[in-house]
Amino acid sequence: MIARSLRWRLLLGATAAILVALVVAWLFMTLLFERHLERRLQDEMTRDALGLVADLSLAADGRPLLDAEPRDPRLQKPAGGYYWQISTRNGALRSRSLWDAALPVPTDAPAGDWRVRHLQGPFRQSVSVLERSLVPDSGKPPVVVQLAQDTRPLASARAEFGRELGIFLAVLWLVLSAAAWLQVALGLRPLGKVRGELAALRDSASARLPESSLREIQPLTDAINSLADAREHDLELARRRAADLAHGLKTPLAALAAQSRRAGEAGATAAAEGMDRAIAAIGATIDAELARARIATVARKTGALTSLHAAVERVVTVLEHTEKGGQLAFSLDVPASLQLAIRPDDLSEILGAVLENAVKYARRQVRVGGAAGPEWTSLAIEDDGPGIARDRVDDALMRGGRLDESGGGSGLGLAIARELVEATGGTMELDQSSLGGLRIRFFWSASRTSTSLR
Repeated sequence: MIARSLRWRLLLGATAAILVALVVAWLFMTLLFERHLERRLQDEMTRDALGLVADLSLAADGRPLLDAEPRDPRLQKPAGGYYWQISTRNGALRSRSLWDAALPVPTDAPAGDWRVRHLQGPFRQSVSVLERSLVPDSGKPPVVVQLAQDTRPLASARAEFGRELGIFLAVLWLVLSAAAWLQVALGLRPLGKVRGELAALRDSASARLPESSLREIQPLTDAINSLADAREHDLELARRRAADLAHGLKTPLAALAAQSRRAGEAGATAAAEGMDRAIAAIGATIDAELARARIATVARKTGALTSLHAAVERVVTVLEHTEKGGQLAFSLDVPASLQLAIRPDDLSEILGAVLENAVKYARRQVRVGGAAGPEWTSLAIEDDGPGIARDRVDDALMRGGRLDESGGGSGLGLAIARELVEATGGTMELDQSSLGGLRIRFFWSASRTSTSLR
């Protein structure tokens, strides 16, 4: 899952890069601190060495003499960690801290400047030795001045500094990682906005993404809009081809129907019935393909707000002028405030298919009721006809399914109505009406509903 997430890739990459940078910083800062301590140590020993040289003199026999010793307490304590030694060919002076030990006298001590080197000193201590060879009096042998200091305090200070610096950098890593998370979240926010805007493309083939204010996002927006243009063109082309096919077949079917009628009048009843069945099958196929093209065009396409009451009233007015509809009583209880974000012709096609079915089977009345909640709108169409058995609901909603095999028609009405409802983001249910017949209920979610009309 992490490997497929751009967010996690960016976060892990950022935190890993920050961690590596802080580890390198820890190493270099520790090294710099160690170098700083060494320079301070060298400066301290150089100052003390110059004090020794200032108080140094040589006896007549060449032995070194010292007018005053340094007062550092470490030099007075045996194995105190700080030592000095002055050596000539004829003798040597040592600090009390050396006790009975001695510093190794080099044969190549520099005469021009002080030299620092590290070696294993007295009392098994690792020491830094500052040394130099000089000639205090002309004609006298050279003198090697040495100061040595235990490096364990230096190593301890370095370790303590490294621990404290490590804790600080660990906290800094957490802070920088949180900053990286915030940066990634802010950086990917425009992509989240594009994802939200894609919902409009899903709902409407004519919708397009708005121009992005970010140069990096605009190529993606342009590519998606180009894809939407191609999709809309393909949908329109498919709809036109289906309509052209249907219109192209109407004339041959009408001619075949006329031939079948003539054949029946001429006494070829069996042949005429066979032709009628074939014509009906072809007509049903055409209706199905037209319905499929219609649904593909309507699918998830948001239109302007349409008054549900006005749409129902318009369809009922048409049905009241039919022979069967004129014999029925229609009851409408749809609030005028209910609106749906569905195009009027699509809503009329849904209501027409269902209301025609109700008129066909009703005995005396058809009832239409609407209701709405905070997140939904529903519509119920009921009749007092024979109803439908629960085990035959799926048959009624199946393409070509018919509960009345004796009647005409292709059996596509309820199936097409259901697919149109689902294409507009709603659902359709069939159950028993309190009138004794069939009740068909539609539900639409909040994205398709509104109650703003008064």
